[in-house]
Amino acid sequence: MNQSQLLKIEKVPALLRQQVLEQLREAIISGVLLPGARLIERELTEQMGVSRTVVREALRQLEAEHLVEVIPNKGPFVRQLSINEAEDLYRIRAVLHGLAARMCAENINIKHLAILEDALELVIESYSNSSQRTLKAKTHFYNALYKGTQSDSLRAMLETLQARIARWRTLGLAHPNRSQERSRESIINLKIIIDAVKRKDADQAESVMFKEDIQAGREVTRLLNIEQKDQKTN
Repeated sequence: MNQSQLLKIEKVPALLRQQVLEQLREAIISGVLLPGARLIERELTEQMGVSRTVVREALRQLEAEHLVEVIPNKGPFVRQLSINEAEDLYRIRAVLHGLAARMCAENINIKHLAILEDALELVIESYSNSSQRTLKAKTHFYNALYKGTQSDSLRAMLETLQARIARWRTLGLAHPNRSQERSRESIINLKIIIDAVKRKDADQAESVMFKEDIQAGREVTRLLNIEQKDQKTN
């Protein structure tokens, strides 16, 4: 486990636990802390300059978010990426994202359409840069889409799901074996979705968004299969 990249936390009491939680979450999502890595409380407290109590609280929250698992008599570990879980999460996201696209098309106005079009341009530009920029740009795009639904309940569900699925999204965008065709496919799908939203074609917006998430899930499971085969041969 590479904990050397974790930063010392500035001790602002009201924000301390949140700072530790956010840094550990980001380290897991970005791959600084790898799947299967043991999370040793003593090392984390020394590296981040905080108490064991604060680290323990953060690890409990990460366990609730399914980023960490506690193995009896061994302690906390970064959860392994599971193909079955990835397939499950992407199928769920496809349904909820499809609904979000439908509701956005039904409720769209000129001001919010401009926000979505700008967000799409950022996504397109990001594909020629780093995977981290693409991840941030697509997250911004989806957040704009969620806001367009005008449904606080659906937004809350999707934001929770996005946090849960973040590691798979990072894998899908950053893996060296990612298909370039998948990148082109995603841009085409998002363009069609925005065009459908603009025309208030809720049926097409929903169906293409559903397709986009199913295709994204297939790419992630393909990459996970490659990872598992590599692990078996090493």
